[in-house]
Amino acid sequence: MLVYPKHRFTVTEYYRMAETGVLKPDARVELLNGEIIDMSPIGSSHAGTVKRFIRIFTKLAQERWQVSAQDPLHLDDDSEPEPDFMLLKPSADDYTNHHPLPDDVFLLVEVADASLDYDREQKLPVYGRAGIPEIWILNLRDRSLEVYREPHFTGYGSKTILRAGDQAKPQAFPDVAVDVTELLKR
Repeated sequence: MLVYPKHRFTVTEYYRMAETGVLKPDARVELLNGEIIDMSPIGSSHAGTVKRFIRIFTKLAQERWQVSAQDPLHLDDDSEPEPDFMLLKPSADDYTNHHPLPDDVFLLVEVADASLDYDREQKLPVYGRAGIPEIWILNLRDRSLEVYREPHFTGYGSKTILRAGDQAKPQAFPDVAVDVTELLKR
């Protein structure tokens, strides 16, 4: 069977397609491993959960991090996904001069319902390869929080599953505890 190679795009080409109208302004896409991926529509449960993360972590920030939701993250020349939520290192310009880079990320969160397999199988290895120190996948299907740490070239070396009643603590801020029940509430 003949396998045809895929044409891969760079971040520069991706932005050029948006500038020239090849990608429509309202297109829900992201660039991952040089491929332009159509993103699922955001349902109300997903959107509300992201808002909950924003509310909870903004209240706890005490200027130690900046909250970012559904914004681009420049991983490398061929990947610029849009994670659901990130805790970023504070930036004097609020990242107006460039998108955050892997070294800017304390914690990255994907809220997963329809996207669960994609988040685990496609995004997680890319995040690990980029060196993002900690990823949380809030698994709305199984009502759990998957915590990934110890990034490496193919993903993450450590996975912990937390459920309602457990406390989640970002590795960079062990004094901050978030009730998983609160994150999972409907």
